[in-house]
Amino acid sequence: MEKVLSIGIDIGGTKILGALVDEKGNVLEQIRVPSPAKNTDLMISEVASLALDLKAKADSKVAGIGVAAAGFIDADQSTVLYAPNLSWRNEPLRERLVEAINHPVIVENDANAAGWAEYRFGAGQGAKDMVMLTLGTGVGGAVVLDGAIRRGGFGIAGELGHIRVVRDGLQCGCGRRGCVEQYASGTALLLAARKLAGSGHESGAFLAGLQHNGGELTGKDVQTALEARDPGTLELLADVGQYLGEAMGTITATFDPEVFVIGGGLSEAGDLLLEPIRQSFLAELPARGFRPEAKIFAATFSNQAGVIGAADLARESLR
Repeated sequence: MEKVLSIGIDIGGTKILGALVDEKGNVLEQIRVPSPAKNTDLMISEVASLALDLKAKADSKVAGIGVAAAGFIDADQSTVLYAPNLSWRNEPLRERLVEAINHPVIVENDANAAGWAEYRFGAGQGAKDMVMLTLGTGVGGAVVLDGAIRRGGFGIAGELGHIRVVRDGLQCGCGRRGCVEQYASGTALLLAARKLAGSGHESGAFLAGLQHNGGELTGKDVQTALEARDPGTLELLADVGQYLGEAMGTITATFDPEVFVIGGGLSEAGDLLLEPIRQSFLAELPARGFRPEAKIFAATFSNQAGVIGAADLARESLR
């Protein structure tokens, strides 16, 4: 039987990653280019060029092209309704790409694409119902129930980073206050670390020592502190786990997933993050002791999750 390949493209604020992917989720070829985030026309041109380059590298049929983007995608998987980091508002992305590439294209939310990769080939493989949470600049989410991504009536379901965990809490970019992404994202951890480093408190001494020439603490500095098992930084990470576990208790009451997958940059902390998440989740689990408990795993894939998931979704949609 002839193998059927597909192309996945993950559009971010700083880079565009494209890959040629086989039916088992293996990345055969990969191309990365800078992202012209503020220039819509140039973005279309770059994505189309990348897709055509990958298509030319294929040694067999390319079924479809899946494009993942951070933002609200409509129910038809065609239009980007809102993408804050890409300046897209009601952008007819699929139509423009099909015209430029002359090949079938689907458009998907980036967290959904990453979640689908984990469901099909990674940490969620074998589960019927799975929820993924990605911890990066914000908190993304993907909900897979009965083997299908749940996109909602308007295509915008799964925005799990906007579950409220603190009443009248920190202002969120979505317009609400107290959303979990203001407390459990990579950005939130970095801001908390900077505050602790500048507090003069003994628990922030290690972090303060990592600041170079009076500059601001960076994400790499926080990673260094975690690797060194700095107690102050570990306490901040435990706070992230506490808030995330609370949100997962609410998600469980709604979807009752068998598996939670934790992805994004913070998931690389492994059990340092997963253990406080598990403790908080169990404390918030409705009717604990009288029901099965979801398993919580770190994501299998890292930067390639979006392209693998987008490619597989394109193949599935055109099957």
